Amino acid sequence: MRDLVSCFNENAVNVSHSSCSSYSSNACISPSLLPSVQNAVTCLYRIIFSNKNQLFVTVTWCKNPATGQGLNINFGDDASASFKLNTNSGLFRKKKGSRVIESTMPSKIEVFWDLSNARYDSGPEPVEGFYVLVMVDSEIGLILGNLNEDIVTKKLKNSSSAAKVSLVSRREHCSGNALYSTKAQFCDTGIAHDILIRCGGENEGLKHPVLSVCIDKKTVIRVKRLLWNFRGNQTIFVDGLLVDLMWDVHDWFFNPASGYAVFMFRTRSGLDSRLWLEEKLMQKEQESVEFSLSIYACKSPLRN
Repeated sequence: MRDLVSCFNENAVNVSHSSCSSYSSNACISPSLLPSVQNAVTCLYRIIFSNKNQLFVTVTWCKNPATGQGLNINFGDDASASFKLNTNSGLFRKKKGSRVIESTMPSKIEVFWDLSNARYDSGPEPVEGFYVLVMVDSEIGLILGNLNEDIVTKKLKNSSSAAKVSLVSRREHCSGNALYSTKAQFCDTGIAHDILIRCGGENEGLKHPVLSVCIDKKTVIRVKRLLWNFRGNQTIFVDGLLVDLMWDVHDWFFNPASGYAVFMFRTRSGLDSRLWLEEKLMQKEQESVEFSLSIYACKSPLRN
């Protein structure tokens, strides 16, 4: 096991290490170009209840000229079990309320929300001043945002327990140009890291475009001659975890009608996914949830 980790360590970039990588950090200094903006953010959560049953919940925040700003929540594989808010509906105009979800599932699902004081950055996902609470059979299933004290006291009083929640994946759609920034937390015990993706070079004296990906202002990959290396992968270390970083920018160059590039960060599960292999961590690692962050980037505004 230690030999395997040593082998990865020779070729991977350690983000959590305080020293500089072998790549120049100048590649990720933000230029005057404004970053792309998010059009939609989709998060998949796994909820494990006290009776050991589990439920997958998909939460999507979206914003575009056609449908306005909205929130969609889907529960499991039941297409009828969904909750939708958008600026074109009466429910969204009532930015605070509750609703019982109708579905074929035996469980009773309730959604409580308050977006009346929500604050946003440039994207569709609120950053503070809001809450969305999902209750399943009187057990707290999912909490997003900041619950006020009255809601917490009331719901905890009426709830038998709170379920265990894990973020399985996060998918972001953006449009604008070839510069994108976001944040991601790769494990429950880790911190939120700043991620910057930039494709440039044409106007910087270089003959070929170059792809740079930085985490916390540290370059983790720098792909030269991107026209020939439009697909690839790199292993990096983040918070002691092995993370596979994959990119596909083929359509940026060869299919400009859609213009999408795809970037994925995916943690590895298994005992060999940590740098530290002490026996006390092995059982905890087996119980961990693999996480992935996918970014779909369009260099021009989306058509609606």
